Amino acid sequence: MLTSKEKPETKRLPMMPIRDVVIFPHMMTPFVVGRESSVRALEEALAGDKKIFLATQHDASVDEPTPDEIFQVGTVANIVQSLKLPDGNIKVLVEGVERGKVVSVSDDEGFFRAMVRTSHYRVEPGPQLEALTSRVTTLFEQYVKLSQNLNYETMIAAIRVDDPGKLADTVGANLQLTIEEKQELLEIFDPVDRLNRVAEMLDIEIEKLNMDRTIQGRVKRQMERAQKEYYLNEKIKAIQKELGRGEKSEYDELKKKIEQAGMPNDAKEKAMAELKRLEQMPPMSAESTVSRNYLDWLLAVPWKKKSKEIRDLKFAEKVLESDHYGLEKIKERILEFLAVRRLVKNPRGSILCFVGPPGVGKTSLGMSIAKATGRKFVRMSLGGVRDEAEIRGHRRTYIGALPGQVIQMMKKAGTRNPVFMLDEIDKMSMDFRGDPSAALLEVLDPEQNWMFVDHYLDVEYDLSQVFFIATANVLHTIPPALQDRMEVIRLSGYTELEKLEIAKRFLVPKQMEQTGMGDKDMEFADDGIQTLIQNYTREAGVRNLEREVGNVCRKVARKVVISQTSTKKEAKFTKVLVNGPKVPELLGPWKFRDLQTEKRNEIGATTGLAWTEVGGQILTTETTIMEGRGKLTTTGKLGDVMQESAQAAMSYVRSRAQSLGLPKDFYRHYDIHVHVPEGAIPKDGPSAGITIATCICSALTRIPVRGDIAMTGEITLRGKVLAIGGLKEKLLAAHRHGIFEAIMPLDNEKDLPDIPENIRKEMKLHFVESMDDVLRLALERPIEPLVVPPTNPALEVQAPEERPH
Repeated sequence: MLTSKEKPETKRLPMMPIRDVVIFPHMMTPFVVGRESSVRALEEALAGDKKIFLATQHDASVDEPTPDEIFQVGTVANIVQSLKLPDGNIKVLVEGVERGKVVSVSDDEGFFRAMVRTSHYRVEPGPQLEALTSRVTTLFEQYVKLSQNLNYETMIAAIRVDDPGKLADTVGANLQLTIEEKQELLEIFDPVDRLNRVAEMLDIEIEKLNMDRTIQGRVKRQMERAQKEYYLNEKIKAIQKELGRGEKSEYDELKKKIEQAGMPNDAKEKAMAELKRLEQMPPMSAESTVSRNYLDWLLAVPWKKKSKEIRDLKFAEKVLESDHYGLEKIKERILEFLAVRRLVKNPRGSILCFVGPPGVGKTSLGMSIAKATGRKFVRMSLGGVRDEAEIRGHRRTYIGALPGQVIQMMKKAGTRNPVFMLDEIDKMSMDFRGDPSAALLEVLDPEQNWMFVDHYLDVEYDLSQVFFIATANVLHTIPPALQDRMEVIRLSGYTELEKLEIAKRFLVPKQMEQTGMGDKDMEFADDGIQTLIQNYTREAGVRNLEREVGNVCRKVARKVVISQTSTKKEAKFTKVLVNGPKVPELLGPWKFRDLQTEKRNEIGATTGLAWTEVGGQILTTETTIMEGRGKLTTTGKLGDVMQESAQAAMSYVRSRAQSLGLPKDFYRHYDIHVHVPEGAIPKDGPSAGITIATCICSALTRIPVRGDIAMTGEITLRGKVLAIGGLKEKLLAAHRHGIFEAIMPLDNEKDLPDIPENIRKEMKLHFVESMDDVLRLALERPIEPLVVPPTNPALEVQAPEERPH
C-alpha cells in the first residue's frame, strides 16, 4: 500500500469559528450564523469565490474566541446556499471540499482571515487497500444495522465510493462520536491512516451497541417476569379469599393505624382515600411507592400524643437557676408562662424571640426551658435557608418530595407540644425559590398556626400547642411582620461580675472535668479568672472565656503528666494556684488591655463612658486650642453621629460664650482639635455629647476637669442632656477602672433598678438635666461669666452710610 504526498498549496480565506460541530470534506452541513464577526466572514466569502475556512472552537460557551481558542485544522468549504432569517441570523448550507491547516491568522476587518495550507495525498491501489476498504465497509454496515438513528439504504449508498479518503470521512461524519474524537479524525491527513483509525472506532462503537442491546433485552425479561409474578400473586390472593383462609393484609394494618392515629376528620378522610387508591395500584409501580410514603408520613406525625407538662414553678425555677446564672427577666417570663398554663385549661402556645450577641446562652436556654417544662426539645437552624419549601415542603407531584422542616421536626419530637427552637432566624435570605420568612408568618401566628398546611401533607396540622422560641443576634434583618408575631426578649452581654460567677459555677468545673484535672491538681482564684476576663477575652458571651479556661487546664495537665512520667525527684508536681500573676506565665502576654485613665485633674481631658457589643468601656477625650480661624477638627475614627455631636457641642459653647467667660468672637481666633485616643477603633453614637462639650469648655476656659469623674449623655443645641442606652455596662466599666463618681442624664434614673446593688452602693451617681449642671460637677472650679458693660444707644454714633440725608 503506497501513499504519496503532493505539493501543498497555501490559500488566504475568510475564517469562521464554529461550535459543537466538526465539518468533514465531501459532507453537506447546514448551520446558523449569528455572531457579528462570523456574519462578516460569511459576507466576505459570498462576495468572492464563496469559499470559507471552517474550524471548530475548543469551548463552545465562548462567544468571541481568540485564534488560540480555535483548532488549527479545519475544512475549506463551498457555500452552497444562504438564507437570512427574520431574527437577523443567517442559515447556511456548506459542502466540505478539503482539509486545511492554519498557518497564520489576522483580524483586521472585524473577522478572522487565515492563511490555510492544504495537502493532497495519492494512494496507489493494491490488495491491502482493498482489504482495509472492505473491512471498514463491512463494519459500517454492521454499525448501521445496530444503530436506530441511521437509515440503512441511505448509508450503504453513501459509502459506495472508490476514494479511501472520502470513505473514511463519510463514515466518520456519521458515527456517534464526541467533538474531540471527530476533530482527531479530521486532523489525520493521510487517507490510509485515517481509514485505519475509522476501523478502530467502528469496533468500539459496535461493541457499545451490542452491550446496550444486551442490557435492554435483560430489562425487558425482568419486566415480563415482574408482571407474571404480580398476576400470579393476585390469583393466589383471590383463591385464598374464596377459601376464606387469607391472612390479614398489609392494607388492613394501615387502615387500623389510620383509625388509631387520632387524626382530624379531613385528614382521616384523605388518608382513607389514599389507602383505597393504594389497594388498586400494582405493588411494583412508582405511583404505589409515592402513595405508601405519603401514608407513612401521615401516620408518623404526632396527632394526639402530648408530653405531660411539668407545671411546678419551684421545680422550673430550680432547673433554670442550676443551668444559667443571671438572665432574670427571661426566667421571670418562663415562670409567668407556667403560671398561666396552670390556671388556663387550653392556653395557646407562646412565641418568644431571644435577641442578643453570640455566646450569651440563647440556644442552651431553650434546652433548659424544655427541661423545666418536661417537654421534648427540637431545634431547626434557619441560617442560610433561602427556599420557602424548607418550611412548607414540596408538593407530591415532584419526584422525591418531602414535607418541610417544620413537619419533619414535629415527627422527630413525637409529641404535639414540644419546645421548638428556630435558631438564627435573622440569618434567613430569599431568592427566586421564595421567601422562607414569609412562610414563617403562618407558623408563628397563634391565630393561624392551629391550621398550618404543609404542601406535602396537604391537610391542616395544629401547631398551637408548640412552644416556639426563635433566636437572633440582631433584629433589623428580621421583617417587621415577623417581628410583630414574636415577643422579643433581649439578652444583653454578661457583666464582668456575672462572667466571674458563670466561670466559677459552670465553666471551671466543666473544663477541669474534661481535661482530667481534680481539686488536688489546680485551683482557680478569683483574680485569675478576672485576669482571663479582662485581658484575654473581649466578648459579650462566655465562649472565648471557656476556651481560655480550657487552655489553662491543658497547660496544667501537661505539667501533671510530665511529673508522673519523670524519674527525677525534683520533678515532683505541686498544686497550681491560677491567680492573676500566674495566668500570663501559662498563656503568655495579655491579648487585650483597657484604656487607662489619668486620675489627676487636667485641662482639656475628660473621661467618657461608651457601650460596645462586648460590654462597657471608658473613652478618654482630649481637646487642644490653637491659633486659627475657628475650624473644628475631630480625629480618632469617629462616626457620623459622633462628629455631629461634636458640632452640636461646639455650637452650644459658642451660643453660651458670655456665660462661659469667653469673648463673643473667640472662635474667630482659634482652631479647636477634638481627639479620642485608640484611633484605629471605629467609634460612633450620640452619648459622648456632654463629654466633648465639657472637654471644649475646659480647654477654652483653662479650668481643669476632675480626673475622678466619668460622664455620658447626649447634648442638644440648647444644652439639654438627653437619655442614652447601655447604662449598666457603662457604670460597670467605670467601676472596673476605679472611677466611683459618674454624671448621667436625668431621664436614665429609671434604669437604676437594672444596676447591680454593689455598684449603686459604691458609686456616687449624679443625674443632670443641662450642661450647666455637668460643668458645675465636672470642672475643678466654677466658671466666672464675662461681664460686658451696658451700652447706651443714645451715645452710639451712626455709621456714615446710615445717616439721614
